[in-house]
Amino acid sequence: MSVADATIGRMAENEMTEQAIPILRVEDAAAALPWYERLGFVKQWEHRFEPGFPLFVEVARGQVRLFLSEHKGDAHPDGVIYLRVKDVDAVAAAFGVAAEQMEWGAREIELRDPDGNRLRIGTPRS
Repeated sequence: MSVADATIGRMAENEMTEQAIPILRVEDAAAALPWYERLGFVKQWEHRFEPGFPLFVEVARGQVRLFLSEHKGDAHPDGVIYLRVKDVDAVAAAFGVAAEQMEWGAREIELRDPDGNRLRIGTPRS
């Protein structure tokens, strides 16, 4: 049984909630993973139809899920997703940038992954 089959089986056994999961295009998933790990994401599973084919990976940070896909038709770099986190300043420090106080009250940063995908990360006002 593959890792993907085992994951799908566990999802079927457990009560599954509906969710939207962004797909981000990456050129090399193995190279992208360390960058997402710095953001606190952990690899959940991966799938490749056979050796030499594109890799498809799910990463998670708590309840937030992202799909990272080497498949050329899945997505295009330079899109943007917004991640709401508890402490944007901690994320900013991990990447050596400073969070900005926005006029609508949130503190935010914007990062680009190695493939050019934009991640806007923020903490709403309390």
